[in-house]
Order: sequence, then structure tokens, then C-alpha cells
Amino acid sequence: MRRTGDLKLMQELNRSIILDTIRKQGPISRSDIAKLINISPTTVTSAVHELINEGVVREDGIGTSSGGRKPVLLRFDPNTRYVIGVSITNSFIKIAEMNLEGRILRKEIHPTNYSQGQEIISLTLKMIHQFLESKENLDGCEGISIITPGIVDAAKGIISYNSKLKLYDIPLKQLVENQFGQPTFLDNDTNAYVLAENYFGSFGHFKDLVYITIGDGVGSGIMVNGKIIRGFKGSSGELGHTTIVKGGPKCECGNEGCLENYINWPAVYSKIVSALMTRGKETVIRNLVGEDFNRITPSVFVKAINEGDSLCLDIMDEMVSHLSTSIINIIHLLNPEVIILSGEIVQENSIFVDSIKDYVSRHVLPILNEEVNIQPTSLGADFEMLGAAAVILQEKYQFTI
Repeated sequence: MRRTGDLKLMQELNRSIILDTIRKQGPISRSDIAKLINISPTTVTSAVHELINEGVVREDGIGTSSGGRKPVLLRFDPNTRYVIGVSITNSFIKIAEMNLEGRILRKEIHPTNYSQGQEIISLTLKMIHQFLESKENLDGCEGISIITPGIVDAAKGIISYNSKLKLYDIPLKQLVENQFGQPTFLDNDTNAYVLAENYFGSFGHFKDLVYITIGDGVGSGIMVNGKIIRGFKGSSGELGHTTIVKGGPKCECGNEGCLENYINWPAVYSKIVSALMTRGKETVIRNLVGEDFNRITPSVFVKAINEGDSLCLDIMDEMVSHLSTSIINIIHLLNPEVIILSGEIVQENSIFVDSIKDYVSRHVLPILNEEVNIQPTSLGADFEMLGAAAVILQEKYQFTI
């Protein structure tokens, strides 16, 4: 005899599959859904009735009949509900309200002013409170999704380890749910970007990929056979803390020679400032920012590269060498279909991406060099918010990849 719990689980799974089919294939009829996913018409009709009542599906026109009554077509409606996405980094807390297709309706960016530990948790809660305070009510809110670098226990909603922000075993999901009464989801940021590339980007047809992001740190998300690989303690993908130079500079994680200390934005910024202060090499950055070093940003660095600045090209070449070595190791270990690069340093920086491709192609096993597929993210500048939205779609609706 089938237990009630088993039946409820199957109904929820069928419902998710039906909604996902409407999202991807709509406008589509009930009968075509049943045929496409091999589920009984009665099950489809029941689930669609619920989804229409909830507002996430609507009837949208009449289809062509192959004999008999013309079918009513169904379409996913992303605008009746919304999600709140939060991205916590060393530098900023970004918060956005988005529809269920990741379209940003409202967005705020708040500097962290280098807050750490309990201070940044308090700041995050304060910023969420202010963001939600402007809404009359939270009707239609599907929940709050928070993404952050570091080791995250997504199942329990705990930030297990983030050495830069000094966050250890923080039950952030529980804290947010207790304060705001909204379902809350927490995940590692780069894992979230992998999901976002599948839901919103151009890489949904890939099942084996590695996503690398370069910012204040360096992280990676790994997908194998369509599933995120989290590892035993949720720490897989800590690419930035792999040793690239034996005996190199000490990292805040306690190790020496970590990759991120050579290619993250603080390392790049430090090299630029050092060159400006010693006046050892002429650079267009001086013309772009004058003597105000606070104006040196990743976009300024990229602009200088695209203008052929010798200093920034030299720094980029060092980055290419270190990152390519790590990518070669990844290719030899995992053999992914595609490696995706993101971060402000990557945006509008085809010279950097092309240099990585060239270096990697020349150094991987000969049998693999023609299959090297390294691409910039397709998510654009709002990749962080799209990542947060994707986490809720995965957890709340169990959309397939």
C-alpha cells in the first residue's frame, strides 16, 4: 500500500515537473503536457488548476485542434509573485526584488565598510529590514534568497566558514526567518551562479561545467551530470584556496601561495597602486583617476587593458598564467564541457578571456586542446542577483536544469 507521505511527495514532484514544462515549453496545452512528460491527463489537470489558483500559470489563447475541441494553451506567469535576493560580499550588500524570471524590479547596493563577523550580519539584517519596509505588504513574496562566498551548508542554512568576513557557523537562514517571517534560502554564491546560467543564461544545455568567479576572492561552482557537486562538508569549489605557488604569500585562510592572492581584485589593485607610487612604469590609469587611488576599480583596469596599457597588460599576463594553470588542472581532473568565467575583471574583457583560452589550449593534453571551451558568463552585470533568484527557483519550485 502506498503511504500518504509517498503520495504527497509524488504529487509535489509531478506538480514541479508540470510547472517546469509550462515554463520551458509554453504556451502549451494540458494534453500536450501529459504526452510530453508521460503523466496522466487527470494529474495534469489537477496540478494546473492549483497552479492557476496560485497565479504562477495562466491560460493564454487557443491552440490548433487535430480533431475535436481546440485546446486552451497555458503559459508561465512570472509577474504575480516575486523573490527578494541578497548578495553578501566583502565590499557590498546587494538586495533586489525580482520576478520569477529574474527581472529586477528594484535594487539597492550598500557598502559594507569592511564590516566583519556579527557586525556584517547585523548590517545585512538592517538592510533587508529597510528594503522590505518600503513595501505595503509581502503578499506574493516567495521568500528571501541569500548568497555569499565561503563554505555554506545549504541544507541547514548555515554559513560554515568565511575567513574574509570572519563568519563561522552562522545560522543565517534561521536568523532571517525569525526576524522577517519569510521562507529563506542560503547558498554559496558560485553554486548559485551555476544555477543561474542554466535558468537565465546561455549554458542551459550543458550538464558538465565549471563556473569560476573572480572578485574579492576566487571561487568555483562545479556541475557534473546536471547536479551541483557540494562535497562532504559543502566545501567543493574553493578554487581560490588551492596552492599555486609553494612558499608564496600567506593567505588569510592560513595557507601559503593560494591562487586568489595572485588574481583577486585586492591583489590586482595592490600591484597597480604600487606601480603608481613608485612611478616605475607609465600607465593610462594615472590619466583616468589622477591621484585619487580610490577611483581605481575593476572597470578602470579593464578599460586600461582595452587601451593597450602596458602595466595592466603585464598584470593581466600574470593572472592568465596562474589562473590557466588551475584551469588546466580542472580540465584534466573533471573534463567539463565548458568553463565559465565571471566577475568585474572578466566583463567587457575579451582580451583576458582569449588569453586564457590560448594558454590553456597550448598546455592541456593534446587530445583535449581542440575541445577547450572557455566562455565569459552570459548573465551580465546582475549575475549576483540572478544567482540569488535561481536558488529560490531550485528550492521552491524544483525547476530542472
